[in-house]
Amino acid sequence: QVQLVESGGGLVQAGGSLRLSCAASGRTFSRYAMGWFRQAPGKEREFVAGISWVGGSTYYTDSVKGRFTISRDNAKNTLYLQMNSLLPEDTAVYYCAAARSSSGSSLDYEYDYWGQGTQVTVSS
Repeated sequence: QVQLVESGGGLVQAGGSLRLSCAASGRTFSRYAMGWFRQAPGKEREFVAGISWVGGSTYYTDSVKGRFTISRDNAKNTLYLQMNSLLPEDTAVYYCAAARSSSGSSLDYEYDYWGQGTQVTVSS
């Protein structure tokens, strides 16, 4: 069992930056691939970024490439999402998720555990 708690969301102006964190409980954090998803009002949840067990592989949805960076610190049981050059369309609730696989996935149904989400609002 893994419990996930996101933090770091807030209100920021367009062009600004935020760093999201996801603290994981349990001693097996390093055995899970991790991902960030987001859901804007009235829209489906969408994949944002993913990272493999040891962080050697990362992948992003096209709309955030070059602006967002996913990383993990297995010693601290923490996942991060550094978000730069934020746009109003990045406004959403951001969720971290854990998958019992080595490489991870962009498909939400392949993730086993989810956090409660943190709100990110980007003003124009």
